[in-house]
Amino acid sequence: MIHTIETQVLIIGGGVTGTSIARDLSLRGLNVVLIEKKDLNAGASGGNHGLLHSGARYIGSDPKAAAECAHEIDIIKKTAGHCVEETGGLFAAVPGDDERYIADFPEMCKTCKIPFKPIDVKDALEMEPALSPDTIAVYGVNDATINPFKLSIENMKEAVSLGGKYLGGTVLESFNIENRQIVSAGVQNRVTGESFCIQADTYINASGAWANKVASMAGIPIHMVLSKGTLLVTNKRVTKRVINRLRKADDGDIIVPGGVVSILGTTSVRIDQPDYIYPTVDEVDLIIDEGEKMVPSLKACRFVRAYSGVRPLVSPGGAGDREVSRGFTLLDHEKDGVDNFVTITGGKLSTCRLMAEKTSDRVCQKHGIDARCRTRHLLLPSTQSGEWSEPGVFIRNYKKTWPHDPLLCECEMVPASAVDLIADAIQKDHGRPDLTGIALRSRVGKGPCQGSFCSDRIISHMYDRG
Repeated sequence: MIHTIETQVLIIGGGVTGTSIARDLSLRGLNVVLIEKKDLNAGASGGNHGLLHSGARYIGSDPKAAAECAHEIDIIKKTAGHCVEETGGLFAAVPGDDERYIADFPEMCKTCKIPFKPIDVKDALEMEPALSPDTIAVYGVNDATINPFKLSIENMKEAVSLGGKYLGGTVLESFNIENRQIVSAGVQNRVTGESFCIQADTYINASGAWANKVASMAGIPIHMVLSKGTLLVTNKRVTKRVINRLRKADDGDIIVPGGVVSILGTTSVRIDQPDYIYPTVDEVDLIIDEGEKMVPSLKACRFVRAYSGVRPLVSPGGAGDREVSRGFTLLDHEKDGVDNFVTITGGKLSTCRLMAEKTSDRVCQKHGIDARCRTRHLLLPSTQSGEWSEPGVFIRNYKKTWPHDPLLCECEMVPASAVDLIADAIQKDHGRPDLTGIALRSRVGKGPCQGSFCSDRIISHMYDRG
């Protein structure tokens, strides 16, 4: 007999949005279950450049999304500061860039309430020697970087501490609908092969690029534009700050520090489905060709990895990928004939908390619950499970006993004891530890060797542990 789990809210999708919703609703007193067919941040939340947007990148193409980012960046810095590196950011123009856009940049920032300051080119070159000597204009903004893996881990850990459940490796297979209500969801644990049901009062589709696929199981179409973005990883940290090209957002115009490396991107390529994506040679060449105009050393830099993610955009149709709004879309499917089903998709990594707030507001309204959002002011707790996704933990937490605790990842200073801790946490969540799961919850594989050496050591260590 198939067993059933009962909960107030079922969340489908374990990215930064889904986990932020789990935390928000748990803090409001609701019982939640979150399912993810792979593992945390398996989609766009794990395939991005980790930029915490000031909003300035979108002031020309999407002022609404820019203003949302500008509002949220201060909240995230205050409430989840342990997930953020305060890098600051520069927007730099080179010969050939649109002079009208350069001239309008200050006013557009003011309109979107984005702090900025003009910087003398000579001073900018002293601040960031890697900038092109041909740079003609520079503005400083409050960009930062954020660790999306740590953010999702900490969100989910707090939700679980408040009574929620995380079911990784659990795929949605069907909805059972009666009288305009989803009465249950059929799911399967991919690790064990076990099928079971989840009965909830409300169902939230937070599956990102898979939102249309999930909604279609309830007979509801969502017109989505899937835009693939490819990024490159350098073998060292090229700049201290985030560097953006001072122009309307386009290909190969941003470089983001990521611990001891830098991430260069990106592209925007329309695709039909999100499951099988990969970088192409043409994309890589384009990104480097455009990037080196801003940072010339990229032409001779060693790149150690390329990867892609998919932007889940909602569009009425007809617009080009760069023209489709980067703002988020919250759909209450009452109008589609299913009263207890909502979809949240689109948006930016920087606006995940706001997306969770608006979604949770709608769910509470459906439940007749008058509970205000607390994530605007409440600090996100730092947990032991998330600390190894943060750079330099080993150095800060060094103990005399640790020389006997071998380093399995030398680039990012991750010892065997950290791998043991993470593996135990995965097993506690009823998962099966593997190399991908270890890498997601730590910084192994994110340094200059990109896992070439540490992967063998970690696999050997895990084998020895059984």
